[in-house]
Amino acid sequence: MIVNPTEGYVRVERRGTVSHIEFFHPQSNSLPSAVLADLTKAIHDEGQNPAVHVIVLRSGGDRVFCGGASFAELASIRTEAQGLAFFSGFARVINAIRTVPKFVVGRVQGKAVGGGVGLACAVDYCIATQHAAVKLSELAVGIGPFVVGPAVERKMGLSAMSQLAIDATEFRSAAWAQQHGLYAQVVDDAVALDAAVDALAERLASQSVEATVALKQSLWQGTEHWGELLVERAAISGRLVRTEEAQSRIRILLSGR
Repeated sequence: MIVNPTEGYVRVERRGTVSHIEFFHPQSNSLPSAVLADLTKAIHDEGQNPAVHVIVLRSGGDRVFCGGASFAELASIRTEAQGLAFFSGFARVINAIRTVPKFVVGRVQGKAVGGGVGLACAVDYCIATQHAAVKLSELAVGIGPFVVGPAVERKMGLSAMSQLAIDATEFRSAAWAQQHGLYAQVVDDAVALDAAVDALAERLASQSVEATVALKQSLWQGTEHWGELLVERAAISGRLVRTEEAQSRIRILLSGR
């Protein structure tokens, strides 16, 4: 796993039967390919470990949960094949969360943008602070939220997903996200967030393993085709990211940092 903080990292910490998987990147917890790959592996490995009953997905720092795709890497994409490979990283993370036989609890301490909204929607249960506003910014970059779209629509419904996807420059509040089903609970601050996440994780860890597996499979019924669907969506994003319009917008965003 990545251990250099300047490049980002993925860390796993087990607390009894609860596994905390934390990702971090100095650019607003954005997700380059290397972090996506390590995140997928960590979720898969912890999900297959019989000693782990619950997974908590979290990010480092106290401000932004996840800034979405790495703009620096998006700007370096030269071919559609490279674009497909990059966006497939998001597909693999979502599918890892979907298929592991454990509940994945999301801890969202701050804003979630683009792919970060996708992660928050993919987890089985999500708790956030009042600072955890959400935005699907992909259309404003000339791409569109194709890979994360199925996860967002499943969790929030087509209407809310459409609002986020079309009005791509505006944040919606954490209260709005809770109202539309993304967050199960919104608390005041990180201290209250940790207390709520830990309490839920401990309760879930004490439940029947067999019942948990059966319930998770039931809750995700109808998504069995996502292994192919999300890759198809990744190909769309991989093609669009190479357009001059998208690259121009990405360069503008990078120059403003």
